[in-house]
This record gives sequence, C-alpha cells and structure tokens, in this order.
Amino acid sequence: MKAALARSVLLKLVSGLLVAWGSATVAFLALHALPGEVQDILAGDLDYPGLSEAIAAEWGLDRSLAWQYWNFVSNIFSGNLGTSYTLRQPVSEVLFSQLAPTVLLAGTAGVLAFVLALAVALGTSGAGRLGRGCAELLERFSVSVPVFWLGLLLLMALSFGLNWFPVSGGDGWRSLVLPAITLALPTAGLLSQVLREALDKALEQPFVVTLRARGLSEGGIRLRHVLRHAVAPAMTLGGWLIGGLLGGAVLTEKVFGRPGLGTVTLNAVLTHDVPIVLAVVLLAAFVHVVASTALDILYLFIDPRLRTQ
Repeated sequence: MKAALARSVLLKLVSGLLVAWGSATVAFLALHALPGEVQDILAGDLDYPGLSEAIAAEWGLDRSLAWQYWNFVSNIFSGNLGTSYTLRQPVSEVLFSQLAPTVLLAGTAGVLAFVLALAVALGTSGAGRLGRGCAELLERFSVSVPVFWLGLLLLMALSFGLNWFPVSGGDGWRSLVLPAITLALPTAGLLSQVLREALDKALEQPFVVTLRARGLSEGGIRLRHVLRHAVAPAMTLGGWLIGGLLGGAVLTEKVFGRPGLGTVTLNAVLTHDVPIVLAVVLLAAFVHVVASTALDILYLFIDPRLRTQ
C-alpha cells in the first residue's frame, strides 16, 4: 500500500512538472508569435539608442531558436525572469516586492470564503424550500455581480457612509477587511452551492441512517461524518478557485488602492511592460499547477481507492 501511494505521488509530481514545462513553452511560442521583432516587443514604449541591441544580446535573439527556447525555459525555472526595461529593475525583484500583499489578500479572502460557504452549506442542506431558495438567490447574486461593482458598493456604504474602514491603502487590518470581503463573496457563493449539493447526496447514504439509529445528533453526523464525504467534490474546484482569487485581486487591489501584484500588472499593461506581464502570466500558471498537484496528492490520502488506479 505504501509503495502504491509513493508511486501515485511521484506520478502526480511528474505530471505537475510537465504541465509547468508546457506553460513555459506556450509562453515562449506566444512571445515569438506576436507581430514585430521580439526585442521591440520586450522594449514596449521605450525607444532609445542601443536598447534593441542590448535586449537582443540579453535574450540571445541572435542565436538559434532552439537555443533561445532552452535559455528561456532554464531561466524561468532558475528564477531569472528577465528585466523590466520600463522600471529598469529585475522582474523577479518587482514581483516579489509586491507578492506579500497579494498573498495576504488572496489568503484571507480564501479562508473567509471557505468559512462562509461551509456555514451556508451546513445550515441549508436538507432544509426546506424557503431556506434553500433564499440561499440560492444570495449565492447566484454573489457569483454574478462584478467584483469592482461590489467593491464600490462596500466603499460607499462602509467607508464613505459609516466611516468604519479606510477608503484606500494597505496599512493595518482595517484596510484588509473590505477587499477580502469583496474577493471572498463570489468564491463563497460558488463553493457553497457545490458543498450543499454534496452534503445533500451524502445525507442520503445508508451510513447516515445507521448513525441516526445509534442516537448521534444531527450536528455531529454532519460535522464528523457527512462533511468528510462532501469536501472531496468541493476540492475539485480548488485550483480554479485559487486562480479566481488571484485574478480578482487585480481589480480588487485597484479599486481599494492597495499595493500588490494587481497594481503592478495593470501598470505593466498600460505601459506595455511585456517582461512583467509575461512573468505574471507564468506565475499565475505555476500557482495553478502547484495548487492542482497538491490537491491531487491530497486526494490520494482522502480516497485510498485512487492509489491503485
């Protein structure tokens, strides 16, 4: 059994590395497929004597395409993401200097979304038509409403109106509350739907009847037994939800005037800073890969049947 588990984990890790390599390959092909010279694309809006020659020498654009590809992929996996010629700084320094605020925002929103979704799902699974209908209405509203519009509503009500939270900035926990709520609500709306559906199916299983016959309380059955079966389908959305949190952080940080990768990305797009845009795209792809691989490995511990497939 241990050998099967180790073999399954190894296969998941190898497949994750292959997907990461494929993401880097697609980024390289996309860069070379853009119209115009690569050095001009990387220079963006900048145009001063010697810049194109310096970029061509740094990226090895005067060498074969195979060498350029190898250099591109090896640099990515070694952490060398190139230079932002607009900011005149290494891309890795620009990104990592703004990574902590985005991770804090996305992590806080993710935890809040899970707590809200779990509370709503546990409270409405097996409930009557009225309770489920109200919950589904709120879930659909939170999923469909644009993030920037929701953020503006919260600003108007809780910052401009009641003056409970600061309008912008990233200092202190108070400045984190509204952005985290804005980012968490759409995720919580989707996750609660999946959790409730899985809880309803688990509550119909024969083992629930046996547990009730033993005299266990309804809350104990749901928390200790049913929830374990319901979490697995929700985990399938894990990689997508993490990507949604990162993508939503771009608009959320801009609406609330917070520092982070979202602000850096928008500024890079506006100034045509291609090296930073390319690095952000690759970072998002690798986060997806890491999250999906970690969830696949976690599945092996939750459901032992997957180890033999």
